[in-house]
Amino acid sequence: MTRANTADSEPTGTRAQRKEQTRQLLLDAALELSRARGFAAVSLREVARAAGIVPTAFYRHFATVDELGLALVDEGIRELRVTLRAVRRNPVPGDAARSMDVLFAHVRTKRELFRFLFRERYGGSREVTTAIAAELRLIVRELATDLSRVPALDSWTDDDLDMTAGLFVAVVQDAIAEFIAAGGPDAHLDAYTPSEKAIVERTVRQLRLVMLGMGGWRPTRGGR
Repeated sequence: MTRANTADSEPTGTRAQRKEQTRQLLLDAALELSRARGFAAVSLREVARAAGIVPTAFYRHFATVDELGLALVDEGIRELRVTLRAVRRNPVPGDAARSMDVLFAHVRTKRELFRFLFRERYGGSREVTTAIAAELRLIVRELATDLSRVPALDSWTDDDLDMTAGLFVAVVQDAIAEFIAAGGPDAHLDAYTPSEKAIVERTVRQLRLVMLGMGGWRPTRGGR
């Protein structure tokens, strides 16, 4: 049974509120249905039925199933970008562990959404896969821009900055994917499970290793 089929999921409130609630039911239904088979195998009728609406009502919210998938990408990447931005801009000096706790605590609350992102980035709907890749590249560029403002890196070229940003994002991406997969029956608890804790600790060590490497890096020749 999907979340959309529960009795307390019936949309209530004003017309605008009911429309938004139904839209969210469609998104939730798509997440749950795609978990077992992948998003590309999910049909419009299945999503509508799981959300408790007739298929024709689906079109009041999305033109196609792919458009629904793009809405999930937008929501998931927005969550990821906001979280990473908060980690970057409000760091605890010298405490990568605290920053990663902020990140992974957020991932825990949005586990299914992040599961969708990291499952669909390498296959399934071409539109969805392309959108995820484009958004992740944008996150790398945002981080490279932030790094360019660090005084110690003012002699670095754009290529150096992009490469370093890509390393940071790659480490975090892989860690999130592994963290999501490690979720077991105790994943709802406030404290990390042993497997989750091991992933977070290893991620912190990896990021510290990248930062140590930055200290010894000599910028490539040429300007920006």
